[in-house]
Amino acid sequence: MSTTIGAAQAVPLLDLRDVSRRFGALRVVDRLSLQVTQGEALGVIGPNGAGKTTLMNLIAGDVPVNSGQVVFAGRDVTDLPPQERCRAGIARSYQVPHPFVGLTVYENVLVGAVFGADMRESAARAHVAQVLQQTGLAPKADRIAGALPLLDRKRLELARALATRPRLLLLDEIAGGLTDQEVRELLDTIRAIRAAGVTIIWIEHIVHALLAVVDRLVALDFGRKVTEDEPQAVMADPAVREIYMGIDAAEEIVP
Repeated sequence: MSTTIGAAQAVPLLDLRDVSRRFGALRVVDRLSLQVTQGEALGVIGPNGAGKTTLMNLIAGDVPVNSGQVVFAGRDVTDLPPQERCRAGIARSYQVPHPFVGLTVYENVLVGAVFGADMRESAARAHVAQVLQQTGLAPKADRIAGALPLLDRKRLELARALATRPRLLLLDEIAGGLTDQEVRELLDTIRAIRAAGVTIIWIEHIVHALLAVVDRLVALDFGRKVTEDEPQAVMADPAVREIYMGIDAAEEIVP
């Protein structure tokens, strides 16, 4: 009995197995293998063109793999479309927020719950209220999404993703364009999401934001894994220092 329990615990929530993606002759993700455990926060870094966003697209199903497997919660989801992966527990935010600008904040999040989590509207109301509270948007529930400032649009991206009740949340440069104070506020929200048990994979160029949250870093370059380790070890790696020459990765935001 104990052996069975141990084996179940060892199964990663996400298991990428030699995943590759080409666009014409260009191999953007090159035989990448990666595992993420339940409850972990993983940061992904790399220069522009390293394949980071394509990696997110492959996990979410927005772009199909050319080879390899995407296994989620022990299930091969390689051939599943994005909507089915979402209902299986994979949600994502986008680098540029794409709210339904004519709808209210509440209505935007309700759409995520009804269509992403397949909830009935009557049952979704309490869930939406909880998500709005969790992301700091409850006081702005009746605001039109198109009128929100950037920080609140980022929060709305989080809220719409959380409305789908994900086990895995993919964050694509969600801190981009924010001031230092706004990044601090966003970090508090991300920490709260993680504390609620959601596993996170986070791509970010603002490396000190990642260092404040993640357990582990993966560095990519030209679609390949350069290194993977605990954050400070990755940032001390000579290859990573070369890739990020001129970026002060040791700077941290004080909560």
